[in-house]
Amino acid sequence: MPALKPTDFYAEVLWLGRVADSVEDLRAEPLEEMALGFAGVEGECHGGLTRASCSRVLSQHPRGTQIANSGQLSLLSAEELEQVAEAIGVEEFDPAWVGASMILRGLPDFSHLPPSSRLQADSGATIVIDMENRPCVLPGRVIEKEQPGAGKAFKEAAEGKRGVVGWVEREGVIRIGDILRLHIPDQRPWAALDEARAQ
Repeated sequence: MPALKPTDFYAEVLWLGRVADSVEDLRAEPLEEMALGFAGVEGECHGGLTRASCSRVLSQHPRGTQIANSGQLSLLSAEELEQVAEAIGVEEFDPAWVGASMILRGLPDFSHLPPSSRLQADSGATIVIDMENRPCVLPGRVIEKEQPGAGKAFKEAAEGKRGVVGWVEREGVIRIGDILRLHIPDQRPWAALDEARAQ
């Protein structure tokens, strides 16, 4: 029995980008198309089959531990980004500022898609959603250079709207204008979820 359910929810690819060196500059270089390999996107500093663990998983691994890379890509919702831009007072928000891999339009409550959902292109290229991407101060520093005063407000404004991170399950090419179909795990939420979160 299939474990994943294709849905009638779709997202249009509006923007693609690649970050060469996030330590040097988090800004993403815009792309017209993106060749996804099992290690992510060639030339992307967040790519690779493994990565050094960071603050997001300190409860599980000491910082710098080599772990499987479930954060090869950073995907954001155009609708949520528009809300963030309005909250920080920026008329034209450049996706490059937040080191985005992909900006999508059309999926509601995007930053809270169920973990293990898939986004699949007609090419067959498939991205597995790992989890919500929590806001940090790094994009704020880039935004502050471009829009003085706005960057400091980014982290708070982006809470619950920073998108998701994911990894490549099936190789293929994704282009601007492509439509991705959402596939979700065909299971109910875990019965003890609220109890576990409260601990």
